[in-house]
Amino acid sequence: MSTSQEIVFPRHVVVIGTGAVGLMSAIHALDEGLQVSLLDFNEAGSEEASSYGNAGWLSSHSVIPPVEPGMWKKVPGYLKDSLGPLSIRWRYLPRLTPWLLRNLASARRDRIRTTARALRTLVADARNLHLEVARRAGVAHLIDTSGVLHIYRSRRHFDNDAFGWGVRRELGITWQELEGESLRRREPDLDPAFGFAVHVDEAGHCKNPGAYMQALQAYALARGATRISGRASGFRVEQGRLKAVLTDQGEIACDAAVIAAGARSKALAAQAGDRVQLESERGYHAVIRGQQLQATARTPMMVSEFKVIATQMETGLRIAGQVEFASFEAAPDWRRGEIMRDIALKLFPGLPRTLAPEDVQFWLGRRPSTPDGMPCIGHARASHDIIHAYGHGHIGLGCSARTGRIVAQLLTGQAPEIDLSPFSAQRF
Repeated sequence: MSTSQEIVFPRHVVVIGTGAVGLMSAIHALDEGLQVSLLDFNEAGSEEASSYGNAGWLSSHSVIPPVEPGMWKKVPGYLKDSLGPLSIRWRYLPRLTPWLLRNLASARRDRIRTTARALRTLVADARNLHLEVARRAGVAHLIDTSGVLHIYRSRRHFDNDAFGWGVRRELGITWQELEGESLRRREPDLDPAFGFAVHVDEAGHCKNPGAYMQALQAYALARGATRISGRASGFRVEQGRLKAVLTDQGEIACDAAVIAAGARSKALAAQAGDRVQLESERGYHAVIRGQQLQATARTPMMVSEFKVIATQMETGLRIAGQVEFASFEAAPDWRRGEIMRDIALKLFPGLPRTLAPEDVQFWLGRRPSTPDGMPCIGHARASHDIIHAYGHGHIGLGCSARTGRIVAQLLTGQAPEIDLSPFSAQRF
């Protein structure tokens, strides 16, 4: 690596990955006058892309990592129950163990507080940052600003999550409590067994993540970005300066690169000199659609009991969430999709008890997850011309707008707008 920290102003940037983070990075790089190439083998917003099927939340309060004190005690259950809210396929356990040990070590209250403070700087104002870009791309209608709900059976069940909500309060996050009839008025289709909720007004959601990704790519291309179909395999670096991105289609000469390949970023990070701990955290969704379906979520809702989010999308009622650890290439377990469907039937009694196959769509995606719940953002060890931008786990869409701004700042030698030390890829 070059001993100099001087950054030569990049002329041509290759953004590897056309998910939410990659596309936001490209748009903000274009804002800085850079020449941008988008490199991916999937079409932006296609069903094969992980950004297609998320829950759509733009939640600036999603700062609690998906760990909890004493979580290590539950690992045997995760191994026994292949269809639980969090499961680990036995064959994958040896490979997962280093990641899992670090994940369990982060499940301490002091560590969770530290992580929450860092994540808040990254995800704050997510709704408005997305709305600004969506307006420029001509799709402001896809960004809803009416907040989100967290649903519980009772106030007692909400109190079981007191630590997480207390951390949010410490960070200045506010919410409104809804109970009994006030919740019924807001969500008349929700099963009355769920009698308590909190409404977080500062959050929002995207009504169609797939269409949003397609619109962002179209906007970037209309502004002069180019798209290259292919897979990145590494980098050619000479004396600390990036000369080219290596792909299955040959070299792409460039002055800078952004690794935004989601769960596929680990191998590229290693080629850039950083051995990161990154796993594919598989999540499923079920979308229920059909003209006769009247019951729905009026407000996007996280249901803590089931570890899922229910969101009314343009494409139907989407139930998304839960966690499965397995190899990237492992075949989907579509019983998990059926679990998502059955949860929808529990939440909304007004849905038909028997759904036609054509009215339910199942999907599998892969979250790029680090063991400490924080993404990797910053310069690579091999060259300052290579930027890490991946590992956002459950909050990739929400974090993507600010991450894209930060990537453009790093590419042009500006001071990043937040402290990036918690997100360094070298922390592993």
